[in-house]
Amino acid sequence: MSKLLSHQELGTQLDLYSFHEVSPGAAFWHPKGMVIFKELEKAIREALEKQDYREISTPILVRKDLFEKSGHYEFYKDLMFSLKVDDQTFFLKPMNCPESAIVYATKTRSWRDLPLRFSEIGRLHRKELSGVLNSLFRVRQITMDDAHIYVSVDQLFEEIDRLINLIKNFYAKFKKLETAYYLATRPDKAMGDKKLWEKAEGALAQALEKNKIKYELQPKEGAFYGPKIEVHVKDALGRSWQLGTIQVDFNLAERFNLSFANAEGKKERPVVIHRAVFGSFERFIGILVENYQGAFPVWLSPIQARILTVGEQVEDYGEKIRSEFSQNGIRVEIDNADETVGKKIRNAELEKIPYILVVGKKEEESRSVAVRRRGEGDLGALKLSAAIEKIKKEIENKI
Repeated sequence: MSKLLSHQELGTQLDLYSFHEVSPGAAFWHPKGMVIFKELEKAIREALEKQDYREISTPILVRKDLFEKSGHYEFYKDLMFSLKVDDQTFFLKPMNCPESAIVYATKTRSWRDLPLRFSEIGRLHRKELSGVLNSLFRVRQITMDDAHIYVSVDQLFEEIDRLINLIKNFYAKFKKLETAYYLATRPDKAMGDKKLWEKAEGALAQALEKNKIKYELQPKEGAFYGPKIEVHVKDALGRSWQLGTIQVDFNLAERFNLSFANAEGKKERPVVIHRAVFGSFERFIGILVENYQGAFPVWLSPIQARILTVGEQVEDYGEKIRSEFSQNGIRVEIDNADETVGKKIRNAELEKIPYILVVGKKEEESRSVAVRRRGEGDLGALKLSAAIEKIKKEIENKI
């Protein structure tokens, strides 16, 4: 069995991303890496649109008093980057929660608005110690697929159940992700009434059990504002990393005086559920790179097909194929190098490209391509239209 490569090694080998001392703890995304990043962005947005999420975007640079109001300054200040602007202290935001509350408070809300699901894909910054930085797994600049969901107490269990299914179904797109679930409970240093904590912990446990998900308790490992479900996945070395989370928060609405009018017209506090599916794009992509060892499913592959021409006389035909594939939404490139077909095939295989399309004079005359599929070898000749449909179907079905 060949040695499993780390995501650092694969990132370099496949030209996906790099890290540099000019910005420790922050990834430089290369074009191929950005393809994966954008495909994941597209996939999560599609999933959320089906569940009535409303996307927002909030500022990165925020005044200190917002985090004092939310409680994050008291519990989180050592992990926050600060700077002075016009004699005032600002922070690069380490989380989106307080700013989501500001958006909620911009208008009067009623029970008819709930659940109100605000999603945000945004950059966060956390002052991680240099000794714990670990490529994509532990960074200072994080891209979070965040959401804050405002519900009534009566809607809490149903929404948690819905979120567990969202995470389960989304992770099912990635056949090599093996998940473990944990329930993290109230830490010693925490905000809020213990009875509300118990109610939140009970709702999280009940939803896990309803979905027949085995989980382990993590006593005192919850956030300072509420308990949480954590989804963990192992890397190539067998180390466990937290990805998705579902957190129940009875404190944010209190601190920001958030309310909604119930069916009797009286004011009630909403409960806030914080959730992330990826956890962070960086860590999620690092896990995928290792688990797939760079051999991504077709829909995620930076290059989905490479055309290999046999001789100069078919270069025009190769270009026509490239154009036709591209117009059909397939990420394709062409290799016209003056090398043997065998060497071109080996190069494409080393780069983990799913489809290799060899074209010579015979293929040009029959308007076909000789198809090789990663992991399957030579599939023989296919008409151009059939090859396009085959690859498109895999992309659409996220195979």
